[in-house]
Amino acid sequence: MNTARHKLSPPVLLLAICLCLCLLRCQPASEPEYRFRVSLLMNEQHTWYKAFVHFKHILEQRSNGRIRVEVYPSEQLAKEIEAIRMIQAGIIEMTVTSSLMSNWIEIAAFCEMPFLLRDTTDMKELINGPLGKRIEREMLEKTGLRPVAYFPRGARHLTSNRPIRHPDELKGLILRVPNVPSFVVAWEAMGAKPTPMAFSEVFTALQQGTVEAQENPFDLILTSSFSEVQKYINLTGHVISWGYAVVGEKQFQQLPHDLQTLFLQAAKEMQAYEHALFLASERSIQDELRRQGMEFIEVDKAAFQEKCGDAIYNSLSPAMQEVYSEYLQSRH
Repeated sequence: MNTARHKLSPPVLLLAICLCLCLLRCQPASEPEYRFRVSLLMNEQHTWYKAFVHFKHILEQRSNGRIRVEVYPSEQLAKEIEAIRMIQAGIIEMTVTSSLMSNWIEIAAFCEMPFLLRDTTDMKELINGPLGKRIEREMLEKTGLRPVAYFPRGARHLTSNRPIRHPDELKGLILRVPNVPSFVVAWEAMGAKPTPMAFSEVFTALQQGTVEAQENPFDLILTSSFSEVQKYINLTGHVISWGYAVVGEKQFQQLPHDLQTLFLQAAKEMQAYEHALFLASERSIQDELRRQGMEFIEVDKAAFQEKCGDAIYNSLSPAMQEVYSEYLQSRH
């Protein structure tokens, strides 16, 4: 019996090595150690979505794949208020929110309080001042959501199918608003019939006439195609606000220290990236809305503010009324 060992020739050996390498490459990539699912109400055209895609790329790269970020736009995972509850339950990890948090902590109402802020300078001073720090602290301590970045939203304006220049013309108008108490109070005081509704339902409601108007910043009016179902943008500028990108604190604390550092740095860069996109697009967005046929209507803004000012203040608890007065006194 021939017991000689067969040896592979060099070409055959090289081919075998190449086949092994190909097989290894074809194996599924290893699962990441940590997964962060992001639920957004905005669609893929919005700056917030683009900012989170930027966050995803830099965080996955810098963590060498240990962290995976999945971004779900257009309320695919959950409506905004449900997304907060799902983060608290540990089902998902991230979202963007602001005054909707006033359903948990009253101080969050200052994120989008009608006629509170005059301009973006006021907004930045509030965010970086004592009131802004208190909002962030209470969000973390009382709701379990950690703010890691903020995105400016631009002024909110009223859209409708008839021009509205004065609050007296709001009487009986069925108006979609987010589920935020101060919004409901303000628009009721101005004569409208505010109807809280999830954002993903607004276009269809306007199309079917279930509601007659809505209010949002220019960018959301554009990316949501509201020009197809609304004719006028009434320049109420009733809210100047921002949204917080938040992560569940329990989920964040599961990261080791080195990944926490990477995560927070990537969030800072996401904030700067979104802010640059926002500034670059604000003017072109208004031009595009005009091109799509929407008409911009100048309003008696002072009349709107006067009509609802007392109602907003009186709707606050005594503790929040004190915060409101202290803020106005401290403002430059």
